[in-house]
Amino acid sequence: MPIIVNLDVMMAKRKMSLNELSEKVDLTLSNLSILKTGKAKAVRFSTLEAICKVLECQPGDLLEFAE
Repeated sequence: MPIIVNLDVMMAKRKMSLNELSEKVDLTLSNLSILKTGKAKAVRFSTLEAICKVLECQPGDLLEFAE
């Protein structure tokens, strides 16, 4: 998949666990895990916005395109 999700990298930089992010973003652990592992087929802008607010980052910090 050419889109790489760097959610785990940003979480590590902010020293935040998946459980903590799940509570703050109000998403289930399973949905965040699917996103974190790169298995998600789509991401809502509202979800992306919430994650960026909590992690204090830009969407480009979370998503990367690689051929």
